Amino acid sequence: MNSELEALEGKVEQVVALVQQLRAENEVLKNQMAAAEIERLHLRQTMTAARERLEGLVDKLPEDA
Repeated sequence: MNSELEALEGKVEQVVALVQQLRAENEVLKNQMAAAEIERLHLRQTMTAARERLEGLVDKLPEDA
């Protein structure tokens, strides 16, 4: 009976350790996603600015060319 309880205790400790590891991993992934979202927004703004600049340059081109 005692060895069964010790085995169960060991398994519970493994589960607790795994849960802690997964929580830490999840936190890292959340941070990576947040950073990727910020980068995506920045790139979108850069692309919008570039498109607007190109549209402005195209508007300045003579129509004959």
